[in-house]
Amino acid sequence: MNLHPAFAAGHVAVITGAADGIGRAAAERFSQLRMHVLMADRNGARLEEAAATLRSQLADSTVRIGTQVVDVADCGAVEALKVQAYASFGRVDVLMNNAGTSEPSGSWQGVAPWRRLLEVNLFGIVHGVQAFTAAMIAQGTPALIINTGSKQGITNPPGNPAYNVSKAGVKAATEALQYELRNTPACQVSAHLLVPGYTFTGLTHRGVAPAGGAGCPPGAWLPAQVIDYMLERLERGSFYIICPDNEVSSADDARRISWAAEDMTADRPALSRWHPDYAQAFKDAAL
Repeated sequence: MNLHPAFAAGHVAVITGAADGIGRAAAERFSQLRMHVLMADRNGARLEEAAATLRSQLADSTVRIGTQVVDVADCGAVEALKVQAYASFGRVDVLMNNAGTSEPSGSWQGVAPWRRLLEVNLFGIVHGVQAFTAAMIAQGTPALIINTGSKQGITNPPGNPAYNVSKAGVKAATEALQYELRNTPACQVSAHLLVPGYTFTGLTHRGVAPAGGAGCPPGAWLPAQVIDYMLERLERGSFYIICPDNEVSSADDARRISWAAEDMTADRPALSRWHPDYAQAFKDAAL
């Protein structure tokens, strides 16, 4: 498989949320490509364990794996991550704003979860974009900013409105970022929205997903599968990288996304996919 030119030996990737799940899988895959990796996470112990494991697996002793404890909700901490990246490596070719969190929320059951989810899931990405983008453009080399979103930020399923809003914000912010980048003269940086499907991670299973995928539900992808799919779609130039899984196909995703958008154009009730009066219509549309 041909790769985007940002993924070259000696280039540098910065990954937030790198101690587990998709972020850790990205760090492993990029280091296998002989890229240097700066791994960031707010859980220092888990981060050091993940980095130590990656270092022990390196086939090329010149590849460097760095770590920095960062809470992406803290703008100053993300700016410090950028300073460290350029001080240690002199460049950043791939920025993966991947850190995220989840907790229960309701529309009127308290504001605290809304603040936490927006601060981490949305502002964590805003902080990364604000800190790194200008310097990456100034490099004058092909580079990528990859923001991790969610299907919940697109189809808005009932159950956790604060999480959905935070991820909908990531989608909108990343779309705007890519528009601005492609209209910046001589800019070689592009932005992309990574939308995982059902993935076996510490976030989805409330703890660290076992190495090698032990206990992975049959419907879920492993984080490494998400990264391989991401690399393939980046090589094709895709902006929206919407991953299937072992339960939901790309065709299923397309139907669900189209149905959600058509709630507005067809003047249906909000979230009609889950409305009893429209259940049969949605089922028929999916055939």
